[in-house]
Amino acid sequence: MKHKILFVCLGNICRSPAAEAIMRSLSVKEGRIGIEIDSAGTYAGHTGELPDPRMRRAAAARGIEMTHRARQIREEDFELFDRIVVMDDSNYERVSRLPPDRAALGKVYRFVGFCTHHPQWSYVPDPYYEGREGFELVLDILEDGCRGLLAELDTRE
Repeated sequence: MKHKILFVCLGNICRSPAAEAIMRSLSVKEGRIGIEIDSAGTYAGHTGELPDPRMRRAAAARGIEMTHRARQIREEDFELFDRIVVMDDSNYERVSRLPPDRAALGKVYRFVGFCTHHPQWSYVPDPYYEGREGFELVLDILEDGCRGLLAELDTRE
């Protein structure tokens, strides 16, 4: 079964492109070819930009390459993707206003719902105004949640 997943954060330069890259890396390592992955932001101000250099460095240190170019989420993403996975409540509220119908709202999930080792977090924190430790924490949370999401996809096949 083919799965199509869109990760969403505010600017699409830190959390969501990192989740996309981590999910892609894990999928390749596990031989999962039936997963299409992308990311987007609720804010269009960074459209066309590469991810934040600090996030790219932190991810590269873990062997994860980030090459995504930022884009804004669109209404048609609700037709293209099975799951739209948001990083925090603000993203959830903004994304929840976009679906073409109420049924499409069922495609929106909170990322932390897939985490198993970070239950203390009710959202994925934005590391943009944080130091190196903030980026490392976010990558830890994203790796945890991506593994949890892959495990859930396995139970649905």
